[in-house]
Amino acid sequence: MIMFGPKVIYGTKICFIGLGKLGLPCAEAFVKKGFDVSGYDVLEPSTQNVTKFISIEGAVKDREIIFIAVPTPHEDGYDGRTPTSHLEVKDFDYEIVKDTLKTLNKILKPQQTVVLISTVLPGTIRREFAGLLDNNVLLYNPYLIAMGTVEADVLNPEMIMIGSDGLEESKHRVELLENFYNQVCENYPRVEIGTWEEMESMKIFYNTFISNKLSLVNMIQDVANKLGHMNVDKVTKGLANSTKRITSSAYMKAGMGDGGACHPRDNIALRWLAKQLNLGYDLFESIMSAREKQAENMAKEILKHGKNIAFSSDSYKPNTDLVDGSYSLLVQHYVVKHGGQIAKGSNNPVQVIVRVHETDSITTDSNTIVFDPWRTYPPASNVVYYGK
Repeated sequence: MIMFGPKVIYGTKICFIGLGKLGLPCAEAFVKKGFDVSGYDVLEPSTQNVTKFISIEGAVKDREIIFIAVPTPHEDGYDGRTPTSHLEVKDFDYEIVKDTLKTLNKILKPQQTVVLISTVLPGTIRREFAGLLDNNVLLYNPYLIAMGTVEADVLNPEMIMIGSDGLEESKHRVELLENFYNQVCENYPRVEIGTWEEMESMKIFYNTFISNKLSLVNMIQDVANKLGHMNVDKVTKGLANSTKRITSSAYMKAGMGDGGACHPRDNIALRWLAKQLNLGYDLFESIMSAREKQAENMAKEILKHGKNIAFSSDSYKPNTDLVDGSYSLLVQHYVVKHGGQIAKGSNNPVQVIVRVHETDSITTDSNTIVFDPWRTYPPASNVVYYGK
């Protein structure tokens, strides 16, 4: 993560392909900041500020940065205004993006930079788009905006996300895009730079994080309505003011899952309450099922490196010997289930040591794999990072 420095002015000419509910307000915002903006859309958008062209070729001529803001739609019925839980799960439709990139590949000069801002799922750019441009760099730069406040959100973003393939020429184009936002933004947002996959994930999980947050607070509302004698706002305000562990960066480090005397059992008890109150849904069944499947996924990954497995701790957190709700023991359960054995008391040489807590120090020889789900153990040829 980096932060913007003093603003530097460049004479960047830009183009927007797609002048719909995302592209047009973004393009007009950049015009207001003094940029020369051209645009193309299959429809005829109403704008006096953006120079419209009747072809992509005309719109992109002599442009330094070409933003692609075309739709990646679902079929009708998938936007949530009517029930969707019964529908078949589907990826977005990327055909318009593909067609756009294929057209650009025929007409662009190598020095022109292509920037996709349309929403896609993690893995999409490398799988679907990377091979469609022969001579041009493709960056991913999704926006965190809300309809109705697009212009203000673009000019005052919470963060700027820029993803690339990481090659040397792409690094230069990332700097170009940073310089562009350096003069566009009215605040000084942080800049997140990484791979296509990292930025695809950061964008879409940002959105779904909000969905999950709202689902939980609305469950509290349902409980309040069913139980009586409670005001949902009193509860959610108390939670919102809990800045130590809830509204903070706490628990945003992926590693071993939660445990302890409260977390798993509270989720199980809330499943019972949801049923008793006849809420009609069970958030916590999904949470507990996910917890178990995540532990099983980790166990399977551990077993790729050996069958005789040691764990640095059985406890649910550092500096205690308590094993209530221990995630370490849950992973060990799945190690055994899938054909491994736990090295305690075994005469067989340990093949893998799992670093259960981030603070655990491990002493071993180079023939034993250190499996680190925290990705912070000193790198070495025998160290395997999970999730990296």
